[in-house]
Amino acid sequence: MTKQDHINFWIEQANDDWTAVETLFNGRKYLQSLFFAHLVIEKLCKSLWIKHNQENVPPRTHNLIHLLSTTPIELTDDRSEFILSLSRFQLEGRYPDYLTKMHNICNEQFTTSMLNSTNLLKLWLQEKLQ
Repeated sequence: MTKQDHINFWIEQANDDWTAVETLFNGRKYLQSLFFAHLVIEKLCKSLWIKHNQENVPPRTHNLIHLLSTTPIELTDDRSEFILSLSRFQLEGRYPDYLTKMHNICNEQFTTSMLNSTNLLKLWLQEKLQ
């Protein structure tokens, strides 16, 4: 596979996961939709990592800030803070002791706001891939 094939793989996976975000949200599975929203951003970050690094296989990490820190992509403070907020759903959504707390936070209004912000970040990252 070429470098562009590797990049395209991660972009396609992110697009598929965004469909899952919408399906889960429409099914009122708010926590799960935010978990997948993180996956979307993670996969776009991995595609950017490949674009700006020699290797075609990104690090096996879920840490979005770390992935982007090894690229020339510069994050504003607001984007960094949002990414840290979104990252809670990657970790806390996996463990039983957090699930009840997270389900209480992830109501429709909160999730709508988070997904709107995620979509803006997604579009910005996609622009960086052009």
